Amino acid sequence: MGHPLREQRDVHEAERGGGRQHGRRDTRARGRREPGPDGRRGPGTPRTGGRLLESARAVPADRGNAVDAVRSVLDPVLDSLVNRELAAIPVSRLKDVTEGRLRLGALEQAGFGTVGQVHGTGRYELRQIPGVGAHTADQALAAAGQIAHAVRDTVSVRIDVDAPDDTSTALVVALHRLVEAGADVRRRVDAARRLSERLDPLVAAAGPAGSRLRMLFTGREARARARGEAVDGVRAAVAEAVERELPVLFAQVSADLLRAPASSAEAWVDFELRSAEYYSLLAELSGSGPDRDAAEGFLPAGIADRVRALRLDDTCLRVSLRGYQAFGARFALAQKRVVIGDEMGLGKTVQAIAALAHLAAHGESHFLVVCPASVLINWTREIRARSTLRAVPVHGAERTGAFADWRENGGVAVTTFDALHLLPGAADSVRPGMLVVDEATSMENRVEEFRSLVRQLRPELAPSSAAPWRGRFTGLPPGRRPGLLRRNQADVLAELPALVQVDEWEELGAEDREAYREAVASGRFQRMRRAAYAVPEASASWGACATGRRGERVRPEVVVFSYFREVLATVGEALGPDAFGPLSGSVAPARRQELVDAFSAVDGHAVLLSQIQAGGTGLNMQAASVVILCEPQIKPTLEHQAVARAHRMGQVRPVQVHRLLATDSVDQRLVDCWPARTGCSTRTPGAADLAETTPDAVDVSDAELARAIVEEEQRRLADDAGRP
Repeated sequence: MGHPLREQRDVHEAERGGGRQHGRRDTRARGRREPGPDGRRGPGTPRTGGRLLESARAVPADRGNAVDAVRSVLDPVLDSLVNRELAAIPVSRLKDVTEGRLRLGALEQAGFGTVGQVHGTGRYELRQIPGVGAHTADQALAAAGQIAHAVRDTVSVRIDVDAPDDTSTALVVALHRLVEAGADVRRRVDAARRLSERLDPLVAAAGPAGSRLRMLFTGREARARARGEAVDGVRAAVAEAVERELPVLFAQVSADLLRAPASSAEAWVDFELRSAEYYSLLAELSGSGPDRDAAEGFLPAGIADRVRALRLDDTCLRVSLRGYQAFGARFALAQKRVVIGDEMGLGKTVQAIAALAHLAAHGESHFLVVCPASVLINWTREIRARSTLRAVPVHGAERTGAFADWRENGGVAVTTFDALHLLPGAADSVRPGMLVVDEATSMENRVEEFRSLVRQLRPELAPSSAAPWRGRFTGLPPGRRPGLLRRNQADVLAELPALVQVDEWEELGAEDREAYREAVASGRFQRMRRAAYAVPEASASWGACATGRRGERVRPEVVVFSYFREVLATVGEALGPDAFGPLSGSVAPARRQELVDAFSAVDGHAVLLSQIQAGGTGLNMQAASVVILCEPQIKPTLEHQAVARAHRMGQVRPVQVHRLLATDSVDQRLVDCWPARTGCSTRTPGAADLAETTPDAVDVSDAELARAIVEEEQRRLADDAGRP
């Protein structure tokens, strides 16, 4: 029997149109009606149900064929990666996974130095080695197989867009078919299987009613069953399927999965645009992934079990989630008041959207997202692209009308912290099914800041004073904080390209040194920080070298961050009109997004200039593979956030970070202070302790740090001046 794509559409038209069909099929069938339960000619239920059953069976089969095409390329790649890992593991490690005594002396004397060599040798060959009996050979092979299985669970495939070969191209082309078919395929497959399980016995039982000749040879009991319950059951199943438009959806899925393979050029371009979806599918099909404990934030068993038990409803989602992302969404739903503190670039936004979509699928209609103005447009885009939810921006001059629209019609209201206080009718507003607060990064340097944040969500976990807090949380495992989930890039994104960070130390020129001395003498901390760019004609060549030549030599797309507009102006003058930006606090959020979009769309060398405060959070700059930091920042988190705009999920190229630093200056002092100031913001959520190291240094304010550095530099320069 041929593929039933055309018949699937016929099913839909026949049931919606009272049996009307098109083309030759309609001509042949016109006037023929199958016997109904009462013996009269009625709607062709058994035959129609049979065609629907065939189309439902075809959907998982078609997806299975597409998956097999991927695995036929993927499995050899994984085998090669596993063999490479095994070749680096000493043969002595076989003892670690063997119960009882394992004698390896004979194997080692025969030249077996790695687990890979044992794993690649058959039982017969091992037994030919003097001193290796059947028991030893079986033990060694079993241990090698166990290690190979463990390695297979952890290896991940990285696809190099800059060095494509026949294997990687075949893999990308095979994946493209499934990615292009969309995230709905999995749901359609599940629906098709459920419908098949329902229709299969009914169609079989109703079969005799489809032919008078067969009915003559069917017993009275079988005829009654076919005319009664079975036919009614088929009719009900078909009607329900048509109401849900399943025949058309099945036809579309099969058509997508049966399309001719894309060209290699088309597949590679698509991979660069949405590599995260390709890697998500790769992780699913390979069966490999991050360590489960790490992916679940090292939560204790009780909490993790409760979170896993919650079934995430993705009916309203348009994307497939990574395993750790689905867990994050379930964590928010199960634990209610939580902080999703994942490292930047892991998809916290889509986890929040998944939680909203789950609640929407279960009847909730109103949701509220509060975020900085700089990321409001991005939130609106993501909600519309990643889900079927209605996004309602409540911001600017139209916020009152937008808020009224949301209150009446529902959806996800996306507003800013400032606009939230200005919304009318707050007292009698509907209660949101979920509130999402973005950029709650108030735990950068001080223990008190983190305590205040947690107090908002879990008052019982935050004592009233900072001292008991330190005593309670120092050395406390993350899992004991039931409202906090933290995962790191290294733990869950094995395919993320390398991040190469280079400190570019430069000596100040004569004019820059003079400007620096004047700034120190007058106690002007911010002037000290930008003294290297004080004389544009002297500094422009430095900026041009950093942004232009280095960018062209390494990668074509470059983003330049600085705290100071004057520095960006200096760099911009050196680069000329081809530079995009600068993004700054005075640029409207919509315009910021337009500049990022234009920069990302360039095919070739491009440079985007941005103030680190304006562009360092919320925006996606993964088109860039070179990041230039014009000066060190007071808060290390500013730099981490800026780099994460490019080095994030979806990045397909290694990211090079060039940090420009001036010797014998404030830059050195800031770099020296970083380890202590990094402790709370990066170590706390992901490790076991909170401010265990140098709590006084962690708690130092920006103003106190600046004053201390100025005084230190004044003493140093005075001492230098006093030396002969």
